[in-house]
Amino acid sequence: MFVLDTDHIVVIQRQTQPEYSRLLQRMARHPITDFYFTVISFHEQALGANTYVSRARTWAEVARGYSMFEQILRDFAAAQVLSFDGVPAQLFDQLRAKRVRIPTMDLRIASVALANRMTVLTRNLRDFQQVPGLPVEDWTM
Repeated sequence: MFVLDTDHIVVIQRQTQPEYSRLLQRMARHPITDFYFTVISFHEQALGANTYVSRARTWAEVARGYSMFEQILRDFAAAQVLSFDGVPAQLFDQLRAKRVRIPTMDLRIASVALANRMTVLTRNLRDFQQVPGLPVEDWTM
């Protein structure tokens, strides 16, 4: 079972080559039900779209920003999405107490993956590998 970090989700959304092809080849070896997004990735993407809309100066930029929101909504509605609730929140607090110092959103994603005993698929191995006991892989390489 796998949690896609936001960076892997973006590779799928934008079909960035050659990473997209590599990722799809690896994913094809597993049933689609093995892959999950997190509500944290939804949060990250919504923040990005919101920033884009807030900085838009033309009607075309505003329209593009709202199109970004629509894509996020479609993608997450079609995905299996894991929550950041009791157990992940407790793990997050424990990891902070152990002084695991990685960006907050990454630590939240890591906590969700640990709570659900899943591997995180990410391009950000440097940060996620700092989380004790968390399996991480980059399928875009």
